[in-house]
Amino acid sequence: MDKTNNLQRAEVIHKDVPSMRVLPHWHEGVSPDSLSWDAARRVLPRLPGGGLNIGYAAVDAHGQGERAARVAIRWLGEAGSEKNITYRELMLASNRFANAVTQLGLKRGDRLFVLAPRLPQLYVAVLGGLKAGLVVSPLFPAFGPEPIAMRMKLGEGRVLVTTGGLYRRKVAPVRSQIESLEHVLLIGEGSDNGSAEAVQGTHDFDALLHEASDSFTCVETGEDDPALLHFTSGTTGKPKGAMHVHGAAVAHYATGRVALDLHDEDIYWCTADPGWVTGMSYGIIAPLLHGVTMVVDEAEFNAERWYSILQKHKVSVWYTAPTAIRMLMKNGADLARPFSFPDLRFIASVGEPLNPEAVWWGMDVFKQPIHDNWWQTETGGIMIANTAAMDVKPGSMGKPLPSVQACVVERLPGGGVRVIDEPGVEGELALRRGWPSMFRAYLNQDERYRQCFVGDLYLSGDLVKRDVEGYYWFVGRADDVIKSAGHLIGPFEVESVLMEHPAVVEAGVIGKPDALLGESVKAFVALRAGTDASDALRRELMAHARKRLGPAVAPREIAFAATLPHTRSGKIMRRLLKARELGLPEGDTSTLESGA
Repeated sequence: MDKTNNLQRAEVIHKDVPSMRVLPHWHEGVSPDSLSWDAARRVLPRLPGGGLNIGYAAVDAHGQGERAARVAIRWLGEAGSEKNITYRELMLASNRFANAVTQLGLKRGDRLFVLAPRLPQLYVAVLGGLKAGLVVSPLFPAFGPEPIAMRMKLGEGRVLVTTGGLYRRKVAPVRSQIESLEHVLLIGEGSDNGSAEAVQGTHDFDALLHEASDSFTCVETGEDDPALLHFTSGTTGKPKGAMHVHGAAVAHYATGRVALDLHDEDIYWCTADPGWVTGMSYGIIAPLLHGVTMVVDEAEFNAERWYSILQKHKVSVWYTAPTAIRMLMKNGADLARPFSFPDLRFIASVGEPLNPEAVWWGMDVFKQPIHDNWWQTETGGIMIANTAAMDVKPGSMGKPLPSVQACVVERLPGGGVRVIDEPGVEGELALRRGWPSMFRAYLNQDERYRQCFVGDLYLSGDLVKRDVEGYYWFVGRADDVIKSAGHLIGPFEVESVLMEHPAVVEAGVIGKPDALLGESVKAFVALRAGTDASDALRRELMAHARKRLGPAVAPREIAFAATLPHTRSGKIMRRLLKARELGLPEGDTSTLESGA
């Protein structure tokens, strides 16, 4: 596809609305045009006593019903093996886990940490832990010993599920620091296994489950009972533990329907690791609440493998990250040509704003746009999205979902905010309280939690603009915005323009102190495979940026980089680029992608 011609196309991708999947089984009040949290509440299966438990609603309601024999998880092993797990099998296995941890003395409200590759046992442990009333906290398998110890100490974890290899390398060296940790359950399957018998002070996961009953009465939890603990890193200091409740399932279900267009017969693949919030909310909970079949791939990213999975397993809804899309782009569209994707009807992306060029690339390779959406660990679920029936404006986050009340605000010196009504004016994205998946606390940081709100508005820390049609456009994190000669420059705008150039696959932009300008713009650029970095190319990129952005906004420096630092959730770590450039402390790098 010729990139220059693509960029000259209309800025809006018009959707054929009558062909969208508005099916007869849309629930009243949970549709693309109407979203009522109360309507979603009424749809979710309740416990016999009237309570709500994520594990019960996601698994038991199907495992005891007409979907019992349907495949819940289609697991793809790294070495090529495959395993189908039905809803009934998942229900019985998670029952066994719930019984096993209960027999170990775990009780309602205790913290279960899970540190494992994408193995079936991970999903069994998460769901069984929720059914037992435990608070589940996922960890990235790529974490080192210190980040693991820090999170488990902050979260007062009593039980850990992990593999033998991960335990030996990452937990055993710091176990003495985690005073709350009483039980370690070792998984003996997968590419990173190990025998529990050879590791003192641990239990064999499979042996415990084999001995446990597959009948379990789910703990009676309510919508406001804690269920999930997600840690999110900051620029400095300790990571923040965002607490979510069982009632978040209301938003997971509703947004899975409205924002991801999930329907009963779908084959769904979320590429996110459950160690971060997308992999939990939309890689486990939302698809299972809808009773669909979800693909789980144990292996790490490989472009050809991913295309093969989409084709072979007839994936119909695919949720991934902009970084993954850019990695596919880096491998070239020709790699996708031998594959076909007739079943793939909806692609969505989250984690980092999706550059317009990536949307056009999706049109070329998949014959459909990639739908960007926005949310945060703190929101717990999708808040703003390009839905299936909407026209797509490449580069836009989309519009707030029905029942999500969003606005653009300006922080005032006295501590209040002013709502910005004029379109096109930059400000901070704020959400009005009331959505079910809103985080309820930062663990042991009450003041930090209170600072996130002004009245009934949650302040996201993301700077945006809203256009006349109500679409939101990401500008940057408030602490990423560059102030140069009186101009406020959003790094995402500069990065997107650089990515228009055929040599560039990814860009990260920072502000550097400048005695005259206040800050000057510097860009770090990763090139496509086979492209040589040269002074001539640097000058060409500078000229391209100046032509598109003007000299006041275009970068004054461009550095070539083999790769850019990312979090495991796919976000470019601009603050890390800046810290390294200026020789400043790097802050919390525990979520940094290994090798970055």
